[in-house]
Amino acid sequence: MIHRTLMSRTVPLLACTLMFATAGVAIAQKAPAAGKKLYCWNENGARVCGDALPAHAVDSARTEINAKSGLATKQIARALTPEERAAAEAQAKLDKESAAIAEANSRREQAMVESYATEDDLRRAFGERQAVMDEAIKASRLGVVGRRDTLVALLRRAGENELSGKPVPKPAQQNVRIQHDQLIRQQELLVQQLAEREMIDEELAAALERYHALKQPSKG
Repeated sequence: MIHRTLMSRTVPLLACTLMFATAGVAIAQKAPAAGKKLYCWNENGARVCGDALPAHAVDSARTEINAKSGLATKQIARALTPEERAAAEAQAKLDKESAAIAEANSRREQAMVESYATEDDLRRAFGERQAVMDEAIKASRLGVVGRRDTLVALLRRAGENELSGKPVPKPAQQNVRIQHDQLIRQQELLVQQLAEREMIDEELAAALERYHALKQPSKG
């Protein structure tokens, strides 16, 4: 009698134990493994998600999601095209060069403050450049006048030949072309020198402004 009662209690207990163990196995099979990821990406205008990333979506923009928590863990942009990659590399090179120029300008400005004790010292330094350029401009102006006079004389002589019915010799014609070309080059050089002279004045004005700003005691 006692044995039968014990057996009647043991069987339901064993059944319950097996039931919970089976349920636990099923839950363990359904629960995502720790660290497992889901991937979501756009494909033909539609949102697609899966636990594996197909080969054709490797270069697509995608979101990685923790399968256990359901939270997004990483956003990955799409792969750049060769043109975009080249543009990005060019921009990075440009940014690097711009930073180097800015650093060089900063060093140059600091050197300017350390080199010139007064504003007059700075003006004298620019004055030397201005004087050299003024001399070059003067020489170019004289050169323009001289070549123009030479060309006018050659043209007058050629005109006199034509008026008297004589042909203009080929060496004279060639000389006219040479003098004309040289005059044009001399005029272009003069224009360039005048522009450079004006640039020196602008650089001096900017340097003086920056010099005064750097020389002012810092407030604070």
